[in-house]
Amino acid sequence: MASLIESMDVPGTCYFASERGTLPPLAFKVDSPRLEIVLSGEIGDGPFNLRQHDMLFVPAGSWNCPQWTTPATTLSILFGKQQLGFSVKHWDGQQLVNVAKQHVARRGPRVGSFLLQALNEIQMQPQETHTAKLIVFSLLSHCADLLGSHIQTASRSGALFEAIRSHIDTHYAEPLSRESVAHAFYISPNYLSHLFNKSGTLGFNEYLNYTRLEKAKTLLKNYDLKVKEVAHVCGFTDSNYFCRLFRKNTERSPSEYRRQYHSQLLMKE
Repeated sequence: MASLIESMDVPGTCYFASERGTLPPLAFKVDSPRLEIVLSGEIGDGPFNLRQHDMLFVPAGSWNCPQWTTPATTLSILFGKQQLGFSVKHWDGQQLVNVAKQHVARRGPRVGSFLLQALNEIQMQPQETHTAKLIVFSLLSHCADLLGSHIQTASRSGALFEAIRSHIDTHYAEPLSRESVAHAFYISPNYLSHLFNKSGTLGFNEYLNYTRLEKAKTLLKNYDLKVKEVAHVCGFTDSNYFCRLFRKNTERSPSEYRRQYHSQLLMKE
């Protein structure tokens, strides 16, 4: 989305939708302002004929009624109170296809709100076409900044999550807890849980137990250690809990798992 916006270095004419009259059939009306941009092709919209890079600003409570006659692609930006919504649509001549959708939180200085307010005021001065174009261009630049910041935040979260998983994979034998791991990475325990819920398929405790059980399987296969010793080496302080968890995940006790593995080896010889 950010690359699409940044590629529009030469914005076209900015038109303004109106809320006057009766709502036409099939018109699109929402309670938040929107910006419709033609990326390729052209579409009709009431009294307007929008060509590539032309824009239609739709104030809150107003509507647009696009008329798809030839293949065209549009970008719609919805300025909600808490987030921005981006959607790309393509009309191939027969049907309308949703190409992509993305949401990003509105945060930081109220730059976007001030620009939207300026657009709402300038629509009363239709002769100020150049000023309107500059304001819309600034608004698009603001949207691109928010998208870029969102991508960087997601990238940092992903890198942090992988670092935490690597830490668990290395220190699984130690008495790890949600609090101790969070402290090691200077984050809160709640944020640690958030990272696992958002980025992984397992929660923190589930991933920790999964890692320890996988290490235990390796020890049971390759070393003649007692079950209590295996439990201790893999970070389980309670061998009974280790056995219950092992059976829950493999449907066998640690001893049964070892015997079955070795019997399968003998059968292959």
